[in-house]
Amino acid sequence: MIDGQTKALKQVEEVNATVDFLKAKTSINPQVAIVLGSGLGNFADVLKDKFSLDYSDIPGFLECSVQGHQGQLHFGKIGNVEVVLMQGRFHFYEGYKLDQVVFPIKVFAQMGCEQLILTNAAGGIHTSYAQGQLVLIQDHINLTGQNPLVGKNIEKFGPRFPDMTYTYNPTINELFIQQAKELNIDLKTGIYAGVLGPTYETPAEVRMLKTLGADLVGMSTVPEAIIGHHMGMKVTGISCVTNMAAGISKIELKHEDIKDVANKVMADFSSLVEKTIENKFPTRHT
Repeated sequence: MIDGQTKALKQVEEVNATVDFLKAKTSINPQVAIVLGSGLGNFADVLKDKFSLDYSDIPGFLECSVQGHQGQLHFGKIGNVEVVLMQGRFHFYEGYKLDQVVFPIKVFAQMGCEQLILTNAAGGIHTSYAQGQLVLIQDHINLTGQNPLVGKNIEKFGPRFPDMTYTYNPTINELFIQQAKELNIDLKTGIYAGVLGPTYETPAEVRMLKTLGADLVGMSTVPEAIIGHHMGMKVTGISCVTNMAAGISKIELKHEDIKDVANKVMADFSSLVEKTIENKFPTRHT
């Protein structure tokens, strides 16, 4: 049996090996890491000077089995800001270990990424939302029963007991709010409940989530946010409400409908993320 210390050292070695592999492939030195959720993959088209790799060619990366997650890593620029972008993510419900799910985030942090933008398709719980609503995540409720920091802590990555008060960085969030106003995009704010999946929630579960204070519900983002914050990245989360949660609406939930709604709001989503990075993000200190 591998003890905790040996496992932790092995994890550091694996992360560093992937960092070295990626740095040898591209001259892009990313400041911002972006993870694209279901139906939002076309945002990769905005990158300039783009260099792409299939996940299958990258050490430590997994296969995306979920429809709408293309499974490619892109390096490029938005304005003068260098970025790395995941076109598709890994989910715990796919049968992967949580260490594997958050592995790319650890790699991006070790590459020097200062900001992490997590995007997702989510179910709307707040009754003021409608299909296509963009929501900036203010905070989350972790209902997965899992935490990626369980086990031997790696001090090189972050503290044993990280404070989670400002997991979603208020300063960066304000930049998105300012840019949304300038673009006349209706950007709301809300609390994201992270659940395990892959089943959609029952109406009773949605009523429970509403009582707990959740405005949105989804099956991703929370583990990545925890790791990004733990490793010192400024985390932002943006949800696209692609359906109203069970019981809020009487419509049967289907994954293909989620992709269709995401495609319809792609222009606003792309403009918001692209222009905020280009116009509002602080330049890297060199």
